[in-house]
Amino acid sequence: MSKEIIRPRQKIILPFDPVIQPWSPASENLSAVPGSLLTPDLFHKAFDHRFVWQAESLLHDWNDVKFIQHQTYIDAAVLLPLVYVNKEIHVILTKRSSKLKNHAGQISFPGGRVEESDPSAKEAALRETEEEIGIPASSIEVVGQLPDLFTGTGFLMKPYVGWVDEGFSIHTDSNEVEEVFYVPLSFFMDPRNHRLHNAKLPDGTVRNYFSMPWNSYFIWGATASVIRNLYHRLHQAAI
Repeated sequence: MSKEIIRPRQKIILPFDPVIQPWSPASENLSAVPGSLLTPDLFHKAFDHRFVWQAESLLHDWNDVKFIQHQTYIDAAVLLPLVYVNKEIHVILTKRSSKLKNHAGQISFPGGRVEESDPSAKEAALRETEEEIGIPASSIEVVGQLPDLFTGTGFLMKPYVGWVDEGFSIHTDSNEVEEVFYVPLSFFMDPRNHRLHNAKLPDGTVRNYFSMPWNSYFIWGATASVIRNLYHRLHQAAI
């Protein structure tokens, strides 16, 4: 059952500008997943329950600290949707409406909080996907789940990965989503496109986060963290 934090009603404003914070390449000792290996077969291997892999250690460490600090949180679920475009796998992403209270204007996956009426977090991710961008659950095959992630706004996010059938149509809820766009999976599966930022917060602590800028879109935070874990999972499955 969801545990809710009591928060002010006004829009939450970040204590730093994530775009301008110093960064370093996040590709040391890492190699790209070859495009020729980015196939449904690789996903089936990577998400087989018997496959053992190592997630991003930096994210695990930060999650452990957040788990200790947060006595309450809000359960949430997102879908990382995969679709073939011109015979190449792409990831569907959204730009959130600037009118939203949480994560306004940020790049994200379709998803949201888990409601009491949802049978499971996975069903919540599918429901939110249909509500936000119009793709019904019947057009999505969920292949697996990535590690939970805490967000700086008090959400415990469960990310799912799913294939979207061809022939779907995008119908956005303008109250939630400002734009939908596609990024080649091969871009995300090359760690040379990953950056590690460190932002000094007003209390003197340092917040580390990943980013993966694509054209005019600044993909960072929880969204980039989910992609980073997907990279590790597929990379280890491809070895």
